Formats: sequence, structure tokens, C-alpha cells
Amino acid sequence: MTPVWRKSSHSGTGHGGQSDCVEIAALGQSFGVRDSKAPGGGHLTLTPADFAALMSRLKHT
Repeated sequence: MTPVWRKSSHSGTGHGGQSDCVEIAALGQSFGVRDSKAPGGGHLTLTPADFAALMSRLKHT
């Protein structure tokens, strides 16, 4: 199955007009996180618990 990568509607525009954000995708029993400027550069794979902790931390910063 091909992952569906998504980014926040709150993503900003960075230098040179490029979007300045990360993308996430559900990968079966885990989550992928990658740089939207380099989608072919690989991704981090997070467990559901690690992904939840990341989201919690981001919401409180």
C-alpha cells in the first residue's frame, strides 16, 4: 500500500516560496514523518506511542 502523506493546513511558506513543514502518513501499525522539501530523502518511523508523544509535545510548545 502506498502511504498518503499529509501536511497541516497551517504550514507556512519558507525561504524561496517553499513550504516549510513536515508531512505525516499512517504506515500500518506505525507513522512516518518526513521533510516536505525532500520527500525522497526518507522518513522517520514512529510507534503509535512515540507519535502521540511527539504530537503532545508540539501542541504544548
